[in-house]
Amino acid sequence: MFRLSRESERIAGVLLLSIVAVESGGYYLTRVARGAVELTEFQWAFSRAGHAHAGVLVTLSLVALILADAVALRGVLGYLTRLAIPAAAILMPAGFFLSSTGAGATEPNGLVALLWLGAACLTVGVVALGLALLRGNRSRADG
Repeated sequence: MFRLSRESERIAGVLLLSIVAVESGGYYLTRVARGAVELTEFQWAFSRAGHAHAGVLVTLSLVALILADAVALRGVLGYLTRLAIPAAAILMPAGFFLSSTGAGATEPNGLVALLWLGAACLTVGVVALGLALLRGNRSRADG
């Protein structure tokens, strides 16, 4: 029987609760689509991208927790792998949303740096997990 580690259980719980925020972003986009919120084409594109990245990266984060536990990642590498992808799920959408704020904005402001910081977190997380999976890093006897 496969069981999540305590760390993964806690992170998964937070990630599942974060879906409520993703849902509220979806509601916001329905208001934009109905014309209740006025956005520039640039803001509309960044809002859609932010919402899409949030949903996909939260889902990827949940899958990564299972994979990290499947190869029994522990210690610093285990925490790095389990937290880097969820960090990207926060930072990348925040970069899209926050860099496009302001009435009539047509290009990103300095907060677009959050997008690139999130991309770096995503890269670190998926590379670490991918290498661990390829290596078959198992610290427990699986039989």
